[in-house]
Amino acid sequence: MIPKETVGKILDSAQIVDVVGDFVSLRRQGANFIACCPFHNEKTPSFYVSPAKGIFKCFGCGKSGTAVGFVMEHEGLTYVEALKYLARKYHIEVVEKEETPEEIARRQRGESLLLVSEFASKFFRESLETPEGRTGYAYFRTRGLEDSTIVKFGLGWALSDRHSLLDAARKAGYREEFLIDTGLCYRRDDGVVVDRFHDRAMFPIHSPSGRVIAFGGRTLKSDKTVAKYVNSPETEIYVKSRSLYGIWFARNEIVRKDRCILVEGYLDVISMYQLGIHNVVASSGTSLTVEQIRLIRKYSANVTIIYDGDSAGIKAALRGINLVLKEGLNVRVVLLPDGDDPDSFSRKHTLQEVQDFLDSHEQDFISFKSDILLAEAGDDPLKKANLINDIADTVAMIPDAVKRSVYVETCSARFNISEAILFERIRRTREDMLLAERRQEEMARRREELASGISEAGTAGTTVAAVHEAPGDAVKLEDAFLAPCEKELLGFIVEHGQTPLEFDKDSEYHVKDDRPDTVAEFIDSALSADGVSFSNSAYRKVYDSYFEMYDAGLTQEQIQTRLMNSTDADMAAVTADLLVDKYMLTVENYRNSMTALATQLVIFVPKSLLAYQSRRLDKMSKELSSRLASSEDFAGQGDILAEMDRLNKTRILINKKLGRV
Repeated sequence: MIPKETVGKILDSAQIVDVVGDFVSLRRQGANFIACCPFHNEKTPSFYVSPAKGIFKCFGCGKSGTAVGFVMEHEGLTYVEALKYLARKYHIEVVEKEETPEEIARRQRGESLLLVSEFASKFFRESLETPEGRTGYAYFRTRGLEDSTIVKFGLGWALSDRHSLLDAARKAGYREEFLIDTGLCYRRDDGVVVDRFHDRAMFPIHSPSGRVIAFGGRTLKSDKTVAKYVNSPETEIYVKSRSLYGIWFARNEIVRKDRCILVEGYLDVISMYQLGIHNVVASSGTSLTVEQIRLIRKYSANVTIIYDGDSAGIKAALRGINLVLKEGLNVRVVLLPDGDDPDSFSRKHTLQEVQDFLDSHEQDFISFKSDILLAEAGDDPLKKANLINDIADTVAMIPDAVKRSVYVETCSARFNISEAILFERIRRTREDMLLAERRQEEMARRREELASGISEAGTAGTTVAAVHEAPGDAVKLEDAFLAPCEKELLGFIVEHGQTPLEFDKDSEYHVKDDRPDTVAEFIDSALSADGVSFSNSAYRKVYDSYFEMYDAGLTQEQIQTRLMNSTDADMAAVTADLLVDKYMLTVENYRNSMTALATQLVIFVPKSLLAYQSRRLDKMSKELSSRLASSEDFAGQGDILAEMDRLNKTRILINKKLGRV
């Protein structure tokens, strides 16, 4: 376990913009930062980072939290693992207390696969220095790689002995099942466990956070019966379609240059990196996937794809363009001279020559497709018409209307065809393409409205707390009907709990003694007087935990920090969600036009309590109506009617105070 003092030091050091910026390309907007959300697919940014409050929030999918929560969600880590990640980032030494056997057992499965992969990476690196491994070292040198490059990328060698890694891992205390689960070893039909990689040059594959998650192994034999590459199978920590080779080394440079260069293979990345082009990643020999494109988009919206100049490279380029455009990225294509790939081209030329070539040979997709397909169409008018339709359909993939319009203008001039005809083709294509998406969005919107329980009884005018939205799907709410009001009250407590409520002397809420109630005390007193506690357990946990710390004398900021970094996922998610001020993030000028905070609280805190009481009365009335409908006891029906009449009179009084009819 990590000592509390160390945890505090980590939390104090972690800067939300710095941490999130390692994974997402942030753009400043006023006092905050925005980006497209890394947790769901979107083309219009709804992901906000508030450095002042130390939290992030996506208004699209609802995810929110602190720096620790972001690392947990993005990297799939536990709370302790996320703390360790941040400790490494900020060079904080973590000396853990001795763990119990139960704690070790709980932690082991989540971390074991990564630990085994990192052990294997170290084993392969060290094997490169053995007499047998000199073969691999010589291979890397013949490919023009310098020693510093070999070390940086962790290149290694898998020994020819089919049990070398297995035996070393066993000796080091790693369990056989995890060697098999990572794909480093496998069990043959005869039941014998052997190494998957043997007699091969090894390329470790890293996650965006720098953990080794998989390997690629290249044979140096010319035997055609031996596979040139053997790769790790997909595992819990490695999904090939979501991984990019070199992303750990390239991500900061991609953000800095606001451009990602995409190539195909391991050596393509390494050679270009060694030359001095550091914003380069590879799809690792697979066809480009949507998940890989979205991973790139976390760091930049601009991608340059380099393809080999042969026919296979051209076909691959044509396949990849539509996919990249549909995800909202700006794509340019570079075809290398026939016979070259990025690896060989980098080794033949200087950095300046390669950069000049890329700058002068980059093409937008219209120029690229036109040049390729026009050559195939020749003078055939039908083929030319199909070409124009093909390009128009590609333009239709672009989400941004302004960009589509610009490309239509370019296409119209290139092919001497009316813009109106192109727009009509694009309109029909987009209608077909977007129909299903619109239906899905509409259904999602309706589900969100139902979940939020929006009705007249829960909207106490336009309140400050009304800016809070429903928490993410991960937080379970047992009572959706009361949730909006409970969240509103909890929002006042978590945001402004220790702020005094200075009521006017003629107000019914005015306190005659010298010390006015704080927001937290006012709400707690009102709920306690009615014997009410929150119906939703997630809100109730935050409420109870808040007052435990409040009574212990912690400051508002200390309470907020502890709640946001709670090991209880629901408490952390609810608190982070409450602390995001949507008006501050999205409509900065709105706040400037509002009255002072003290005045807002005096007006809206009592109204929120009244709205909550009104909604509880609505719920009780519905329950009584249901009992009345099913009751066959005449005397019991009279009691129910009397209770309903009492509730109705109380509700009328509350509605008058709220200014309702």
